[in-house]
Amino acid sequence: MKNSSKRKVSTIGSTEFTGIRLSEPATYAAGPKAVKVTLEHTFREMGVFRALNTLSHMNQKDGFDCPGCAWPDPEKPSKLGEYCENGAKALSEEATTKRVDRAFFAQYSVEELSHWSDYHIGKSGRLTEPMVLRPGSIHYEPITWDGAFEVIAKELQQLASPDEAIFYTSGRSSNEAAFLYGLFSRAYGTNNMPDCSNMCHESSGVALGETLGIGKGSVKLEDFYEAEVVMVIGQNPGTNHPRMLSALEKCKVNGGKVIAINPLEEAGLIRFKNPQEIKGVLGAGESITDIHLQVKINQDIPLLKLILKKLASLDQQQGNVFDHEFIKRYTEGYEALLEDLNKYSDQELLELSGVSESAIDKTVALLAEKKKIIICWAMGLTQHKNGVENIKECVNLLLLKGSLGKPGAGTCPVRGHSNVQGDRTVGIMHYVSEELNQAIEKTFGFKAPTKEGYDTVRAVQAMHEGRAKVFVGLGGNFASAVSDTEYTAEALQNCTLTVNISTKLNRTHLVTGKTALLLPTLGRSDLDMKDGKPRFFTVENSMGKVHRSKGMLAPASDNLKSEPEIVGGIADAYFKSNHAVDWKNLSADYELLREKMGLVLNGFKDVNRKSEGSGYYLPNNVRELDFSKLPNQKAQFSINGLPGHKLTPNEFILMTIRSHDQFNTTIYGLNDRYRGVHNERRVVFMNIKDMERFNLKKLDVINLMSNYDQKERKALKFLVVPYNIPEGNIASYYPETNVLVPYNQYADKSYTPISKSVVVTLEKSRL
Repeated sequence: MKNSSKRKVSTIGSTEFTGIRLSEPATYAAGPKAVKVTLEHTFREMGVFRALNTLSHMNQKDGFDCPGCAWPDPEKPSKLGEYCENGAKALSEEATTKRVDRAFFAQYSVEELSHWSDYHIGKSGRLTEPMVLRPGSIHYEPITWDGAFEVIAKELQQLASPDEAIFYTSGRSSNEAAFLYGLFSRAYGTNNMPDCSNMCHESSGVALGETLGIGKGSVKLEDFYEAEVVMVIGQNPGTNHPRMLSALEKCKVNGGKVIAINPLEEAGLIRFKNPQEIKGVLGAGESITDIHLQVKINQDIPLLKLILKKLASLDQQQGNVFDHEFIKRYTEGYEALLEDLNKYSDQELLELSGVSESAIDKTVALLAEKKKIIICWAMGLTQHKNGVENIKECVNLLLLKGSLGKPGAGTCPVRGHSNVQGDRTVGIMHYVSEELNQAIEKTFGFKAPTKEGYDTVRAVQAMHEGRAKVFVGLGGNFASAVSDTEYTAEALQNCTLTVNISTKLNRTHLVTGKTALLLPTLGRSDLDMKDGKPRFFTVENSMGKVHRSKGMLAPASDNLKSEPEIVGGIADAYFKSNHAVDWKNLSADYELLREKMGLVLNGFKDVNRKSEGSGYYLPNNVRELDFSKLPNQKAQFSINGLPGHKLTPNEFILMTIRSHDQFNTTIYGLNDRYRGVHNERRVVFMNIKDMERFNLKKLDVINLMSNYDQKERKALKFLVVPYNIPEGNIASYYPETNVLVPYNQYADKSYTPISKSVVVTLEKSRL
C-alpha cells in the first residue's frame, strides 16, 4: 500500500510471514522462563554488566522510572529487582547500543525504510543528532539544533491561524516537559493538544469525571492487599502490566478473590510464578483467578446488568447486600437504576453476554457477601462505541456495594504509558479549563486561548482536510498508534511540516509532511546533566502518586537535548525573547520550572521537596468521599444502554490486542509465548467452530475487511490460529490491524476509537 505523494512510502511495512511455530498456550505467567527471556533480551541490546547495573536502579527510589507502563512502585521496592520482563525489554530498547546516525540515513532512504516491518524499524537503534527531510528529498540529513528550531518557528509564523498547528503528546514525557509543552501551545494560541489518552483511557476519564468527579482511579497500591474481591475486566496484566500480578498475589495470600472478565483466558490471570519467591521458581506459584467470566467482545454491560439484577433480587430478600447507608448519604439515582434494570429479562442479558449462568451465579454469591471490592480495567472496556457507559456500569456496582473511600476498595483504570496520567494532570488537554487558564495568566502574564482544541481523532481529520498544516509530536509513534492507518498517513502527508521529538526511529518518522524534522531526546535511563550536576524530573503513576526519576546512563550521543530544552528552544525561536515567559531559562532550570508548576497546578506546590523518596499522592476527592463538584453534591448512578452489535452470519467482531513481545506500538520481538505463537505477528485467533463454519484450517491465510460508510478497508495476509475465544469473535495484533479501524467510529463523548469492537468479514487469501 503506497501513498500518492512524491515519496513512495509504505504506511504498513512488510506483510511477509516470518516462520510461525505454534505451541499450547501457557497456563502461568513469569517464573524462571521470564527471567531467562529478560536477561537474554537485555544482554543482547545493552551488554551484560551494563544491563545488570541499570536494571538494579530501575523503579528504585533514587533511580529512574520504568519507560514502560504506569504501574506503581511499592513503598519498599524489592532489592532483587523492581521490574518485570516487559519493563526490562522497554529499558533495553531505550538503552540499546545500536545507533541511527547520519551514515544510517545516507544509506537508507525513507522509501526503503518504510517497507521494513515495525519490528525491524524499531530495532535500528537510538537517534543521535537532529535530522531534516527536505521537500522532494527521500534521505534525512543533519541539521543544527538552532537550524531545526528556526525551521519550526518559520512554519508556525506562516500559518494563517494558531489552530492550524497540532501539538501531540505521548505518555512517556515527564511532567516538566508536558507542562512546558502545553504552556507553549497555549502561548502560541491553540488548545490543539491531542494526546495518547484520547486513544485509550479517555473513556475512563469522561465516565469517572461524570459519576465520581475525577477522571482518575481512587485506589492505592496497598488497597490490593486488603481487598476482598478484585475484578479484572478487559485487561491482560500478565503481558501489559506484569508487576500487577505481585499485587494480585498478595491479595490472594491475604484471602482475597479475583474475578476475571475477558473474552480470552490469559496466562497471567490463571497462575503467577513469582520469580522472587521459592514457590514461583520451584513450585506451582499462586493461582490468581477464582472465577473467569468469558464474556463475548463488548457484552460487558449485559453481563454487569445481569449481575446487578441478581444482586438486587438478593438485596430485596436479605436487605444487606447493598450498602444502603452509603447509597443514601453519598449517591443519587438509585431508584432510577433499579427501575432500568427491571426493563431487561435475565435470559436476554444472559444470551448477550455468552457466559454460563452458573458462573454468573457464583460471581453474584461472592459479591453479595463482600464490601471491599476493587474493579480494574483497561482497553477491553474503553475502546468501544459505548466505552464511557462500560465504565459507568462498573461504577454502578461499586456505588451499590459502598466500595469507595475505604481501604481495599475503589476504581482502578490501569494506565499504559508510564506518565500518561501525569501529562493530563499538568495540562495536556484539548478542552478548556478556566481554572487552569486563570492560574497561567496570574503566574506567567498571558491569556490562554478559550476555544476548545482538537483531540486525536479530530486532529487527524483536520490534517486530512487541510485545516491543520503543522504536526509536532512530543514522543510517540502517531502513524502506527492511531486508527485508520491509511487515512492517518494521508493526513500527516498533507502537512507542510511534521516534527517528532523521539529517542528511536519509528514509522511516523517515515510517513511525513513536505518537510520533516527528527529531534533526538534523552531517554528515561539517560543521565541528564546541567553545569556538571545531574537533574531529575517527575512522573505520576497510575494511582496518582508523583515521584522523581533520575537517569544514570551516558546518553547515546553528545548532541541530544532533554525534552524541556527542546520545547524551550522551539518557543524561544518562535517568540525571539519577546514574550512574558523566559522560555530558555525556564526550560533549563527544572527547579524553577517545578516552582512555577506549583503556582499553576493543584497538588504541585512544593513538588521539589515532596517528590523525594517514594513521592506523594495528589488530591483525590473519591478517597475523601467528597462529591461536592457533582450535581446535588452526590456520586451519580448511571442508566446505560446495551451495545448495538447486530451481525450478519458472515461478520465477526474483531478486537485488536498486543502480543507478549510488545508495548503499545513498540515491538520487542516476534513471540507471543503465553498464547503459544512464536516467530510471527500476522495471525488471527479464531474459535474452532467458526473455522469449521468457514471451512478454514489451522494456518490458512486470510484477508480481513471492514466496511464503514461504504468504504472497504483491508488487512492482507493473516494466518488462522485456532483459539479459545467466543464464537463470532476474533482477535489480532495491532498496529497491523489498525488499518481496519475507521477514523470516524469512536466512543460517544470520549472520541476513543473502537479498536476493540470492529465489525469485519474475512476471505481466503490468494497470496
